[in-house]
Amino acid sequence: MNRVAEVKRTTKETDISLSLNLDGNGTSEIDTGIGFFDHMLDGFARHGLFDLKVEVKGDLIVDCHHSIEDTGIVLGEAIKKAVGDKKGMKRFGSCILPMDETLVLCAIDISGRPYLSFDGEFTTDRVGYMDTEMVKEFFYAISYAAGMNLHLKVLSGGNNHHMIEAMFKAFARALDEATLIDPRITDVLSTKGSL
Repeated sequence: MNRVAEVKRTTKETDISLSLNLDGNGTSEIDTGIGFFDHMLDGFARHGLFDLKVEVKGDLIVDCHHSIEDTGIVLGEAIKKAVGDKKGMKRFGSCILPMDETLVLCAIDISGRPYLSFDGEFTTDRVGYMDTEMVKEFFYAISYAAGMNLHLKVLSGGNNHHMIEAMFKAFARALDEATLIDPRITDVLSTKGSL
């Protein structure tokens, strides 16, 4: 069973097409026009074992804001679409991921209730052509579009590249765990009977 979603979104600022296979093997084709962001999305796909295709045409002449935020919205919508009715899904996922001097915690609940708790301070304005303040905006957009609780916390940091990359990889691992199908779960994992 492959849980696949395709989402397209066109505004005056961006034109995005994205396909996501939650049950993939980590392949990706990514072109956002922002090299470092491409690198982060590639890491997300590879470490979550998701198949991901992303093409973004954005108003990079302005800055990277719209392209990154709108990609977060589209990825969140794809996650929500791909998980479907959530039957048999583990729902919760977490990861504490090291990357050299950096240690990042990510915990998620695909509950239908959006919430972002983000604890990470960067010491540079950008890495490559990606503004560091856009990291929080990206994950905020995902959490609200997907309807998930998302907690990201830098437990120890240092290098800004490492901190951001560890966040993307920890999110990938936590999302992979949360979206796994467990044969012991015969309905949705909730005392309410629905999510």
